[in-house]
Amino acid sequence: MYITYEREDWRRLRAGISLPLTEGELNKLRGINENISLDEVEDIYLPLSRLLNLYVTGKQDMYNMTNSFFGSHIPKVPYMIGIAGSVAVGKSTTSRILQALLARWPGHPKVDLVTTDGFLYPNHILEQRGLMKRKGFPESYDIQRLIRFLADIKSGRPEVTAPVYSHLVYDILPDKIQVVHEPDIVIVEGLNILQTKGSGKRSMPRLFVSDFIDFSIYVDAEEKNITEWYIERFHKLCQTAFQDPKSYFHRYANLSPQQADRIARQIWTEINAVNLKKNILPTKVRAQLILEKGRNHSVYQIKCRKL
Repeated sequence: MYITYEREDWRRLRAGISLPLTEGELNKLRGINENISLDEVEDIYLPLSRLLNLYVTGKQDMYNMTNSFFGSHIPKVPYMIGIAGSVAVGKSTTSRILQALLARWPGHPKVDLVTTDGFLYPNHILEQRGLMKRKGFPESYDIQRLIRFLADIKSGRPEVTAPVYSHLVYDILPDKIQVVHEPDIVIVEGLNILQTKGSGKRSMPRLFVSDFIDFSIYVDAEEKNITEWYIERFHKLCQTAFQDPKSYFHRYANLSPQQADRIARQIWTEINAVNLKKNILPTKVRAQLILEKGRNHSVYQIKCRKL
């Protein structure tokens, strides 16, 4: 089902292409507790961007040939890349790095990144439905709105808007939108984008997010490592973002290290680990490419689905 590449074998697939990112640029892309090096980007993400560039170019060539054959102009449809995985596994950093690399390839300089966080229901709706402690679970998303958004992009609409989520206030920002305007590539990052079935009594759409994805990536790691990354991130947030009085989690700003460790482990065990095992991890086998991370966030193995 998959062809497995060890790190050294995968590294050779960059084919001598020079890394277009600087240390300063990478600093802006790293997650709060992900010390990803330029060597990591060069060995793992540069070959991946090369592979994706081949797929994107092939798709663009197919559209051009189709237009030529029919003697008509079909609206440009962006290539859509989906990136899935657990909370704290590094999906956001992976997405930002790929966005930066892909934007530097010739032929498709406009790469937009959309996170499914913007399609969470606002807190007042989650509170009404008793779902505040299940934020991130499938039922906490406005799936119909997300499907409409993706369908509009794939239909070639020149401008599509998405809601914006703030991790600071832990809610949708009602006065802000993200505008997606004729991109060449759209990266969609989220916990459950590869899911094909729902939980609960609410009816699920006949279309799923994965139906709109041209290429899917799952960022994977052992649960014990993800747990530690989550706890490390929680400690750092207590010292940084949670210090802001506007933060939804400002109540955690003055926790002792022991208290922070206990609360982080509790949140992970009661919420994130449950979502991972029940809803996220089972979708890994649907990904076209799997990035296997080791303890230090470094990718040691890549699995690519056979064509």
